[in-house]
Amino acid sequence: MTTVTVDKNICPHNHVCPLIQVCPYNAISQAKDGYPIIDEERCVGCGACVKRCPMKAMKLKSTN
Repeated sequence: MTTVTVDKNICPHNHVCPLIQVCPYNAISQAKDGYPIIDEERCVGCGACVKRCPMKAMKLKSTN
């Protein structure tokens, strides 16, 4: 299984995350502190957000 993680050291979190609109599974929302939140039940690990993140803050992580 593959999941997506957010590198909070890279993510600027001072704007509306553009990846919310990119995710085809509606698995990304945004916390009050501005960081993206990945809904692990909706996320299928397709990598669309990883490819489109301008800051490269999204990472695919294998859980196997």
